[in-house]
Amino acid sequence: MEYRRLGRTGLDVSRVSLGTGGPSRIGQRTHQDEAKSHRLIHRALELGVNLFDTAAAYSNSEAILGRALRDVSRDQYFLATKFTPTVAEGELEVITPEQMIDSCERSLQRLNVDAIDVFQFHGLVPENYRPAVERLYPTALRLQEQGKVRFLGVTEFFFNDPSHRMLLEALAQDIWDTVMVKYGILNLTAEDEVLPMARARDVGVFNMSAVRAKLSRPDQLEQLILKWKSAGLIDASALPDTDPLGFLVCGEVKSVVAAGYKFGAANEALSTVLIGTGDAAHLEENISTILGPPLPDDHMDRIRQIFGGVAESERD
Repeated sequence: MEYRRLGRTGLDVSRVSLGTGGPSRIGQRTHQDEAKSHRLIHRALELGVNLFDTAAAYSNSEAILGRALRDVSRDQYFLATKFTPTVAEGELEVITPEQMIDSCERSLQRLNVDAIDVFQFHGLVPENYRPAVERLYPTALRLQEQGKVRFLGVTEFFFNDPSHRMLLEALAQDIWDTVMVKYGILNLTAEDEVLPMARARDVGVFNMSAVRAKLSRPDQLEQLILKWKSAGLIDASALPDTDPLGFLVCGEVKSVVAAGYKFGAANEALSTVLIGTGDAAHLEENISTILGPPLPDDHMDRIRQIFGGVAESERD
């Protein structure tokens, strides 16, 4: 495993971290076998993963993590979790400080720890960022002073803000230790301002989605590329209609998904790439991919030339 500094936190975190959300939620939506989820978490530790990302909203992920890590020395891993600052993700109505405290206390109990390493405001958008920060950030600082959380972060609302307007405002405010961004082959816009700003301000960056969602679904990827060609967002002759990213599969790169992970981990402004899975073999494969040889420079250049001005959104 390779390790990178998580910005101003000073934590040395694994370049690959295990995420407990996504389609699998560490197996809760696939095999539904908690013992197998525990084996996945223990295998991640064996492979050098020392960062686990979860959220109160990820079904029973916090509790499963807490039970799996019960007998593991606390200095062997870091925990990042999240609370939803609004009544629902993307909504405008902000919860009360008391509700935020309750969420933190429940997370501590489920995770079976005395302190959360990174406590994140989950899924904010430009419209609710300011109200959430004004109402809840002072309480977050008090939780920090009490030793219940060590560092504070904010995460964007996946596809609803493809130009990262919320994160740009958050980074300009310079009150966060970490941010979580969607960045990958089909979502390069973070390279323009978000990643340079984060690096300049020494903010740790989680890449939440190197391959979700179209990159891992060949039929949907083809439809998306056709749509972008029709809209004039990419040149019609830049890629074939069938298997448009097939040129990336060669040499050490065994699949388009593998290319996506390699690309999504390459930028040095990124501290860690989240892998969401319920299967240990899948985790091992993705770690091997990310830590293996990088994409060829000409392929990196071609990706940026084609996709530099576009990004997946919820509407896609």
